[in-house]
Formats: sequence, C-alpha cells, structure tokens
Amino acid sequence: MGTSIDYYFTCVSPFAYLGHKKMMQIAGTHGKSVNFKPFDIFGVWKQSGAQPPAERPPVRQRYRKIEIQRAAIMRDTCMNPSPEFFPTNPVAADLCITALTNDGKDASHFTLEVGRAVWERNLQVADETILSSLLSECGHDAEAIIELSKTDNIAQLREKNTQDAIAADAIGAPAYVYDGEVFWGQDRLEYLEQMITSGRPAFSSDV
Repeated sequence: MGTSIDYYFTCVSPFAYLGHKKMMQIAGTHGKSVNFKPFDIFGVWKQSGAQPPAERPPVRQRYRKIEIQRAAIMRDTCMNPSPEFFPTNPVAADLCITALTNDGKDASHFTLEVGRAVWERNLQVADETILSSLLSECGHDAEAIIELSKTDNIAQLREKNTQDAIAADAIGAPAYVYDGEVFWGQDRLEYLEQMITSGRPAFSSDV
C-alpha cells in the first residue's frame, strides 16, 4: 500500500476547496502524507478535453452552481457559489503553495485559507498584498515565501506538476492519486478512502 496521496489542484477551484478538509482528514486517519501539487488547470483541461466554466454551455454552468451548493452542505463548508473575485488568476497563489512545499513547510493551512478567501471572504487572491496577509495569518514568513515563489525553480516545479497530472490521467481539479489510481473530484474522496481501508490493489483501464 502507498504511504502518500498526490494532490493535484489549483487553489481557486471550488471543488478543491470543498474537498480539502475531508482529504486531509482521510490522510490523517490512515497515516498517509499528502504531496501538494498545484498545477496549470488550463494545461490539464487541454489534454482532457474540458472547458473553462465560462466557455461551457449555459446548462452546464447552471448545474455547476447547483453542485457547488450541494457539496457545500455535504462537506459542511460555507460557500458563495458566485464570489466577487472568480474567475481569477491562480498562478501567484499556486506558486506560493509550491514554494511552501519546496521549502519543507506544511502547505495545508495556507491552501485552505486561499480557498476560503475566494469562496467565503470575497478576497482577490491574485493580489500579492492579500497573499502576503494570508501567509502571515498562517504563520509563514510572507516576504520570503513570495520571493521564493517568483523564482524559475518554483515555476518549473509547477510545470512538472502539470505534466505529472497529465501523465496520471487527471481530468481536472482536484485529482487525488493513490498507488497509481486517480480519483477526480471531491465527490470521489469516499472512493479513495474505501481503497485505502480495504487495501485493494489499484484499478487499471487496461482491462
């Protein structure tokens, strides 16, 4: 059995935010570490054939907002399905998360707070001032992490996450990979936990 869960996401995804606490609870309960892997969602969508929400047919846009509200109740999470600053550019925040993990820091709290900033607090997480405040609130050295997030090495790590997500058959965000099996969407977290608790081998599409 695997010892870790690869967590592919972009921090402004509503469904990544909705699943975050449950995923961390599953990992903690079963003694699994979590590898935080922010990626370029547009690069993943290009490979999986998905469209950005604003480009989807109106019926799918409407259904998405209903799904957000349903999942918020199921996950006991406060959500505004139409926040003021969404869509927004996630790159700076994703790079801060990448910088935290690269620096050996726990990125879980900051990742959660970025999601909360978008979906509950109506904050603009593309704004460096907001990110600095969130990093400080989470106990990090905001100036150092933001400086690190702007380096070529961190950008390259995010690009590697993107390519790794594509190789793992991630369709969108969030995607959780355990023992080589991919689970797409926060509504698949119970499937992930069943795999862990049962100890079953990973399923394959080569059947």
